Amino acid sequence: MAQVLDSSSVNFTLDPVVLDLGQRFVDAGFELSLVGGPVRDLFLGRTSPDLDFTTDATPEQTISVIKGWADNFWDIGRAFGTIGMKKSGFQIEITTYRAEAYDPDSRKPVVAFGSSLEDDLLRRDFTINAMALRLPSLELVDPFGGVRDLHAAVLATPGAPESSFSDDPLRMMRAARFASQLGVSVHDDVRLAMSEMADRIKIISAERVRDELVKMINGAHPRVGIDILVDTGLAEYVLPEVSALRLESDEHHRHKDVYQHSLQVLEQAAALETDADGPVPGPDFVLRFAALMHDVGKPATRRFEPGGAVSFRHHDVVGAKLTAKRMKALRFDNDSIKAVARLVELHMRFYGYGDAGWTDSAVRRYVADAGPLLERLHRLTRSDVTTRNQRKADRLSFAYDDLEQRIAALAEQESLNAIRPDLDGGQIMELLGLAPGPVVGRAYKFLLEQRMEHGPLDHDDAVAKLKAWWAEQPESAVEHSDLNDTPAEES
Repeated sequence: MAQVLDSSSVNFTLDPVVLDLGQRFVDAGFELSLVGGPVRDLFLGRTSPDLDFTTDATPEQTISVIKGWADNFWDIGRAFGTIGMKKSGFQIEITTYRAEAYDPDSRKPVVAFGSSLEDDLLRRDFTINAMALRLPSLELVDPFGGVRDLHAAVLATPGAPESSFSDDPLRMMRAARFASQLGVSVHDDVRLAMSEMADRIKIISAERVRDELVKMINGAHPRVGIDILVDTGLAEYVLPEVSALRLESDEHHRHKDVYQHSLQVLEQAAALETDADGPVPGPDFVLRFAALMHDVGKPATRRFEPGGAVSFRHHDVVGAKLTAKRMKALRFDNDSIKAVARLVELHMRFYGYGDAGWTDSAVRRYVADAGPLLERLHRLTRSDVTTRNQRKADRLSFAYDDLEQRIAALAEQESLNAIRPDLDGGQIMELLGLAPGPVVGRAYKFLLEQRMEHGPLDHDDAVAKLKAWWAEQPESAVEHSDLNDTPAEES
């Protein structure tokens, strides 16, 4: 189906760069169409700095058309028919009409160039991405009902979903990702094919799976995306720890459904993100993924206690290890792994504060252990309250309000964001006549404990505590037993 779009009917505007590029190709005797996500987004009223085009020109011919026009270009994707470029702030990819398929046992696509726009659209993942806008005529080409499905908010494939997912199994992850980002439902035929072919995801590289997972978690409806992965069985290969949470609802309902609880915590954590000027600008993958994974240690730690109670002792520590292991398998960077695992490990630290109360020392340790993750930990802890008992929810909220107020008060007094001993390593070595080594580390740790326990000390008190500690150490040399203030090099 083709029609010339009236821009007023769909409320979109195209940057002059798009029309200019289309005219250049037509003048050179080639076809050019805006395709895929950018066309879909025109109907959704969204814009993107990334533009995808398709053409009947070969990569070499494409280069001849855009050379001297593009601000710069690169041909790293030439083997796949793609030439990339930048122009006036846009990142542009132009790909020769093609068809591609995966060998059943290969992670790499086999590429064959096509000869028509319609054939190119047929190979695309979903109907809402299988629309094209011919340039510069603005003729909409929609042979598979993409506009219809977009209005119906449903995700369907141009051809048989089994063929689509066989060609590129990552499209199953993309289905969950689009459900999260766009709030669309997945067609029953697509969902069935995903369930039957879930194990095909194993041929996709961990890096590609990871990238789709991040986009899904950062979408507007991450709970929907996770539910699709779990319900279709994809999570068994991608996030098996999350699938395992469904097993935690026992037949006597002696504790809450941990899987549904985790999805609710994920939603609530996302709702507590801030705008770009706040401490946790959304979407924040570290916070969201920690919220999803915070209870994955429960299956391994579940115990049925006398009287029918259920316990999960140390599930926070176990969960942190499982989270780190999964993120390593998905090839996440070390900083992200450490941050998410640390939040999972700390998510239970607050509980008991409202009952027993904390000393200032305990508050300092909480802040120091969280470090730069403190604002995320605040949000994760608050999100972890999903009880329907309003009195209990109010009590926990009040207790955490009190903790945050105490943190703020101590921070104003003591610079909690950078807790350090009152003497540094150089001062310790000078006062005790020590060379660098493990004893200096022990002295530093002792002073840090004093700082945590008592707050800031003035210089003389810190020196006195250090000397008293040193006098009790077996390494204390006889010549230093008087513990005078003489620097080591002058003694």
